[in-house]
Amino acid sequence: MLIVYPTRGEAVFLREKALSRQKWRGREKLAGNGWEALELGLGKANAAMTLGAYLESHSDVSRVLLIGIAGAYPGSGLRVGDVALAAQEIQADLGTTGGVESLGMPALELEGRRLYNHLPADPLWTSQLHAHTGLLPRPFLTRDAVSETREEAAELERLWGAALENMEGAAVAQAALWFNVPWAELRAVSNPAGVRDKTSWDVPSALESLARVLESLL
Repeated sequence: MLIVYPTRGEAVFLREKALSRQKWRGREKLAGNGWEALELGLGKANAAMTLGAYLESHSDVSRVLLIGIAGAYPGSGLRVGDVALAAQEIQADLGTTGGVESLGMPALELEGRRLYNHLPADPLWTSQLHAHTGLLPRPFLTRDAVSETREEAAELERLWGAALENMEGAAVAQAALWFNVPWAELRAVSNPAGVRDKTSWDVPSALESLARVLESLL
């Protein structure tokens, strides 16, 4: 299993468990008992190019798990410190306000299957993760620019029906789907989406919750 994470701060638990640390094209690469982990970099471009290059040169990767922190939308019922499992990733800033399908151009076409803004997580692996963790799969949303106000966050939630907001998930999903590698995603809530005042954030609690779930998986 390849575990990927956007920033090194999101991999504290993995770094503690790692048996080796290396570099791969300038990114941090960790290895443990039965798993490897790779730093992607911040945002969709970094995530897509790093994962794509790695999968191109490592054909033995059997599945990809994206981990990290995220902001929760107001109607999700999720609180800071909760962990959520992705059912899909929504690429919300591709195409028009309502998506790219109206333009007639899919984001990804796989053997006649056309995918637009919604990129599904691997159903079997996600079902297994749900059974193991008890976490209900939810739609996640990816943007290059995160919400800056509660009003903006509420509008995105209304438009897309997502529970969490992040900056890399759709890129990881699209790369994994293109390489035909099953992918899944776990994110811990560090803040309410649209709240930029970091006194309202609790990154340590989010990382502790994420570590507990990962420990049960590893």
